[in-house]
Amino acid sequence: MEMEKLVALCKRRGFLFPSSEIYGGLNGFWDYGPMGVELKRNVREAWWRDMVTGHNEMLVPPDAPATYEMTGLDCTIIMHPQVWKCSGHYDLFHDYLVDCRESKRRYRYDQVVGRWVEAKGRRAFIATAALGQEGLDDTQRKALKLFNLRAKHADQLQWDGPLVSLTTLDDFTAVLGPDAKELGTLTEPREFNLMFETHTGPIHDEKSKAFLRPETAQGIFVNFKNVLDSTRVKIPFGIAQIGKSFRNEITPRNFTFRSREFEQMEIEFFCHPNSSPSWYGYWRDRRYQWYLDLGLAGDRLRLRDHDAEELSHYSCGTADIEYAFPFMAEGEFGELEGIAHRGDFDLRSHMEGKLVRQGDELVVEQDEDGKPRYRGSGRDLQYYNDQTKERYMPHVIEPSAGADRATLAFLCEAYREDEVPDDKGKLSKRVFLKFHPRLAPVKAAVFPLVKKDGMPEVAREIYGQLKPLFNVFYDEKGAVGRRYRRQDEIGTPFCITVDGQTLSDGTVTVRDRDTLDQWRIKKEDCVAEITQRLGAC
Repeated sequence: MEMEKLVALCKRRGFLFPSSEIYGGLNGFWDYGPMGVELKRNVREAWWRDMVTGHNEMLVPPDAPATYEMTGLDCTIIMHPQVWKCSGHYDLFHDYLVDCRESKRRYRYDQVVGRWVEAKGRRAFIATAALGQEGLDDTQRKALKLFNLRAKHADQLQWDGPLVSLTTLDDFTAVLGPDAKELGTLTEPREFNLMFETHTGPIHDEKSKAFLRPETAQGIFVNFKNVLDSTRVKIPFGIAQIGKSFRNEITPRNFTFRSREFEQMEIEFFCHPNSSPSWYGYWRDRRYQWYLDLGLAGDRLRLRDHDAEELSHYSCGTADIEYAFPFMAEGEFGELEGIAHRGDFDLRSHMEGKLVRQGDELVVEQDEDGKPRYRGSGRDLQYYNDQTKERYMPHVIEPSAGADRATLAFLCEAYREDEVPDDKGKLSKRVFLKFHPRLAPVKAAVFPLVKKDGMPEVAREIYGQLKPLFNVFYDEKGAVGRRYRRQDEIGTPFCITVDGQTLSDGTVTVRDRDTLDQWRIKKEDCVAEITQRLGAC
């Protein structure tokens, strides 16, 4: 599937629009249209239902180490700046960027790739921001231009190796920047903090400085005691949150995969240190299965454990659920969700101060005077078991999913093309979205075959019966074949058509999106039929 086709479909059918498009758009920001907002809401609700409200601690899956409870939070986007200092984001949440002195463009250091080429006695590294075959084609075009060669003389280019990251180079003097015409225009890489800075109050100074949250997790940690004191939950238990986060990405790209405003679906699961390895394995496998159950294909979805060198300094283990998005090179995957065993790092940091690793231990970071660099809250965030009389710092397992990336993955996986007869019997291409019914923005559509003979009245009656239960669409404009195609393109599982036979025997036609099978049922049975078929999926 070509990504350009999906992007065009998303615009045409109201899934996604560039933010502020009438003013030229704003890079890294996207608006969800009428269909997109329903799809993303269904993704969020499926996650919340399956992880939180639908969870029954008395009927925990047999692979769980023990029974557990789940609850939720909705924390503010702006929090006390000390939260981000103790969590480490203030000092460590950054990427490296490089600037081009010629084009005035800015790039994320680890996202620039290129390859070495030699021609006419000169050697250069041709850089690009594209990946895969697109990157190879781009570097060839730029190399031909650099060496003043025509396409028919491409065999004079002597390539040395495949595309490699700019991070593998020590010297940029022979590098042709992604948008440059001369060599050596890239600056040395430098740190760039990804947090959006803002101010609270009427006066903008150092004391009023605050940040938009770069993740939702910290709001859960700082409310750990509040949840314990206001509810009767006992360890092990999880706190879930869905909310917006903000990261000032240097080069947002690939549609909604990497944007500056995005939504997260996160769980912080608190457990006893001795049982934390088992809980890590449980959540790792359970979250992977969730994507499979909702329709992501096994060959495009994988669960990958991090190598030791990839782990965060505090992590006891991390696995990524990844999907092979169409915009990625062959064999490459993009992260959908990370499941991390965070140990007791977060709660300890907010209690004692910012933690760093020294040898095998996590200790409070000191400044040049030997004092804590960033002081914690001083609050006791340990857990006390009133039955065993044990006091300890819980360990945390964190399944952290991106709602936007999940929505994009479900869109990519759902996209289909086939050939079906049109209204005149000729084969024509049909585009449809094969969503799992739980995720489909519209569950059913109701059509009168024609706008006369009492058919619209019957169709509206059926629509009125279904509408309180599902998101249902009514359409009486155009040929019925075109109406089917419109519903196929937004992924509607079932269409109900009122026709001439309905007026004589009271039956209607139901059409299946995927198989194109059609069958007749009594009009009074529409609610039961759609309910049963959606419930069986």
